[in-house]
Amino acid sequence: MRYLVTGGAGFVGSQVVLALLDQGHEVAVLDNLSTGHQAAIPQSVLFYNVDLMDYQATKNVVSQGIWDGVLHFAALSLVGDSMREPFHYLRQNYLTGLNIVQACSEVGIKKFVFSSTAALFGGPERPDPISETAEIQPGSPYGESKFLIERILQWADSVCGLKSACLRYFNAAGADLAGRAGEDHRPETHLIPLTIDAALGRRPALKLFGTDYPTPDGSCVRDYIHVADLADAHIRALEQIETRSVAYNIGNGRGYSNLEIIQSVERVSGRQVPWEAAPRRQGDPAVLVADLTTLQRETGWTPKFGKLDQIVETAFRWREAHPNGYGD
Repeated sequence: MRYLVTGGAGFVGSQVVLALLDQGHEVAVLDNLSTGHQAAIPQSVLFYNVDLMDYQATKNVVSQGIWDGVLHFAALSLVGDSMREPFHYLRQNYLTGLNIVQACSEVGIKKFVFSSTAALFGGPERPDPISETAEIQPGSPYGESKFLIERILQWADSVCGLKSACLRYFNAAGADLAGRAGEDHRPETHLIPLTIDAALGRRPALKLFGTDYPTPDGSCVRDYIHVADLADAHIRALEQIETRSVAYNIGNGRGYSNLEIIQSVERVSGRQVPWEAAPRRQGDPAVLVADLTTLQRETGWTPKFGKLDQIVETAFRWREAHPNGYGD
């Protein structure tokens, strides 16, 4: 099969590119490299340096290949930044999503996989765990922008016949099992790489935001999914959308606390993690964990690398080997 991947130079997009290549598919990447890294794109992959805000350039790329499907990862993705720059996030993510969906619909693409988010479920009464039937109430402009694209895809299916899979991630983590790709955000905001960097002495003491939550150890609990498992879920989702559109919550199915992350990094690295308690961040819920029932029932998918130390170990190996990320 031939697939076009937008945002394929980013953390999750590059992992899915590798997974598709490993299965023998032909892949092309569309990315403007605003947050991604060209070094994350394998040399065998055709690369289009295009900004999705440019509709005509986007449509030209979509029109060039007989694509069996498009996977859309390109987006601004920092919740905190979206609270500071709400209109920038809403405009950028909505318009780039609209442009790629419109181009696919006009060219006649039949399959579309969308990188959505668990930030859709931002309401105060979140169930635990969170299923696809939970109330959608985004708690940030970032989450709202993703929901708007899900709505675009519903209309693209109803009017144009474009079948889609909206995959609502919880916390993607880890690195490629063979060490070919890893996490390199600038600035880095994710807990596991920040904790690893603190253990390696590359940053000051880690700040733990909140130690008085109603959880077993007082710190927040989050659902971390290994990127290899996440990539596998994307490929299985492609198989589900021959005749219908779907939406799945994707996580590990269990939660790990912030203190458990620190302890795992210490076990894996053999180093102590310097950390200090800090006040809670506004809007941080105590627990966020995915209900995997629908995804497992419909696709047969299950996480293969669900143990926390497995996730942390691959992330640590990649980060230790690449102190400057893709700058190495």
